[in-house]
Amino acid sequence: MSTGRIIPQYRKLYEVLRRHIQEGVYSEGDLLPSENELCRLYGMTRPTVRQALGTLANDGLIIKHQGKGSIVHNLPSEIGILSVSGTTSALGDRNLRTRIVVKPVIIPWPDDFMFVLSELERESGCIYMERLRLLDNVPIFYDISYIANINLPRITSRKFEDKSLFGILRDHYKVEIKGGEQRIKAIPASLKTGGLLNLKRSQPLLHLERKMETNVAGLFLYSSIYCNTGKYSIFGRF
Repeated sequence: MSTGRIIPQYRKLYEVLRRHIQEGVYSEGDLLPSENELCRLYGMTRPTVRQALGTLANDGLIIKHQGKGSIVHNLPSEIGILSVSGTTSALGDRNLRTRIVVKPVIIPWPDDFMFVLSELERESGCIYMERLRLLDNVPIFYDISYIANINLPRITSRKFEDKSLFGILRDHYKVEIKGGEQRIKAIPASLKTGGLLNLKRSQPLLHLERKMETNVAGLFLYSSIYCNTGKYSIFGRF
């Protein structure tokens, strides 16, 4: 795979600030340095800094106030699954665990797949994986992932237990999530989803169907996610 792709500058700043917030360098209610200060400190342009701050705001980690600046706003009872940064990045060092239900395997796409696929995707097959995400030992997401099997060598041999899928794609394959589309609806828990998420059968849960665009032409990620929102709400913008 080509090694020419690089992490965008705004993303580097975003990760630094997110880590500082999660590690307590900036606490709830603190002001982040101004845009001018961040430009000088990290040698970045104002548009780059604004994009990093905008991503933090989308993830619910800061609130931007006109005339005041960017105020840290951790949301301990909310989870940024709707953000392109992914759940692991949004939660930082909180007690998030990932349990593998079905290890990654390359299979043909389901005939009745939830999104329309390109001819290239159909020909290439998909990388299929099932994961259960737990926060403070509470199962919150049952995530079925489908990744177009396009130039991702040895991905099925990588360790995903307690790892970020977005992080693995970014660090090992230079794949960045750029945005996407999603459908959300409330459905009754089935015997399987209820058992995994500690819900009674027919108890309501949220079901998300997502198609995520990447910086690699023709490479999309798809997810079917079942959410137990009894303790944690979800937030974010796509």
